[in-house]
Amino acid sequence: MRHRKDHRKLSRTHSHRRALLRNLVTALFQYERIETTVAKAKEARRLAERMITFAKRGDLAARRHVSRFVMRPAVIVRLFDTIAPWYSERQGGYTRIVRIGRRLGDSGETAYLELVKSAEQREKERADRIAAEEAKEKALKASEATPKKKKAAEEAAAVEAERPKRGSRGGGDKSQPARRRGRTGVKTG
Repeated sequence: MRHRKDHRKLSRTHSHRRALLRNLVTALFQYERIETTVAKAKEARRLAERMITFAKRGDLAARRHVSRFVMRPAVIVRLFDTIAPWYSERQGGYTRIVRIGRRLGDSGETAYLELVKSAEQREKERADRIAAEEAKEKALKASEATPKKKKAAEEAAAVEAERPKRGSRGGGDKSQPARRRGRTGVKTG
């Protein structure tokens, strides 16, 4: 019976399980959304919400506590400076698990573990994405407007095609078959 057992073992030793969960939580704070199995997502959610609660405190002791668990210093800075202020008015429930079906290989049930965002944050991210796409299209059109660079690239490709391939014998004469080595190491043919 599993009375008073408060976590999943995930078929791993203590050190392996701790490393796995540290990696998942770090990736969650870095990418804001990760795909994993449902059991791993449920375990990582417990720890991620604790880390966000510590980050909301924002003092030196909280920063040291989080830095012992989260793997990358850049992610710790992001957690304290960006992610924690999102949830200043929220008393828990910082993450959500969205089930997405079963994996093809082993039929394991997978899910997204993601940080919950407000409607204003989602709108701002959407506007930023649209602006980035427009800037990319504008840069692409500007690069197409310079035919000199395009012509130089075509000439470089033509020179590369004329050069003999690495490992080929001779100057590219394909009329003779390549010589082979027999079992004894002596060249034949």
